[in-house]
Amino acid sequence: MIALPTPILVMTFAVLCVAAWLGATRFDKLRAEAGAFREEFGVIQSATLTLLGLIVGFTFSMALDRYEQRKDYEAAEANAILTAYQRADLLPAADGAKVRALLRSYLEQRVRYFSTRNPYALDETNAATAKLQTELWAVVTGPALANPNSVTALVASGVNDVVNAQGDTHAAWSNHIPGTAWMMMGAIAIFSTLLVGIGLRHASGFSHMLAVLPLVIAIAFFLIADIESPRLGIIRVMPDNLVGLTELLGAP
Repeated sequence: MIALPTPILVMTFAVLCVAAWLGATRFDKLRAEAGAFREEFGVIQSATLTLLGLIVGFTFSMALDRYEQRKDYEAAEANAILTAYQRADLLPAADGAKVRALLRSYLEQRVRYFSTRNPYALDETNAATAKLQTELWAVVTGPALANPNSVTALVASGVNDVVNAQGDTHAAWSNHIPGTAWMMMGAIAIFSTLLVGIGLRHASGFSHMLAVLPLVIAIAFFLIADIESPRLGIIRVMPDNLVGLTELLGAP
């Protein structure tokens, strides 16, 4: 499930503000009981907020691990392309030149994959990447089949690593926090703000105090969603290693 950061921020803040307002202005019986058993209610309220904090922290850790994984795979792709480019020297001159030219074009598409925000451009990049992978395999399997030895196998292994690295990257970018986890975290946040509203004394309408917790939770949800949206968020995985490799190899 792809969580869009800005809609998550707005929707979370609005829903939690409503929940806090309902707790402060409705549920008269619950507010009366909370006032009569202030100490016991405080324990329940604190436990609920603590549980919310733990779940938000755990979810943020999950999102951060995915972010670090995407960065690692970007570096792995750059290393795999450079290794395959260097091993192309082991092929006959004509085949080696073809492999190097294809790898430069392939590198350009990988930089576009990490940089683009446009879904249509992403589809074009994925199609071009798949085509270049097929062409790379065709170039290296010809010499490998004609003259099977450890040298041609080494070149084929390098191209195989390039393809595998791209697959790992695609899997990492498609891996997101499950929608059920977002719904459960949202439900606990609603109950927490509802309890804050119920426990607020002398609240006849919407108080500015009721907006504090919803705002904090909304910002936390926004941060998680932003890290979870590597293509649409503010915090993005930039292809620094791939861009540096383009300068080294003279790719476009």
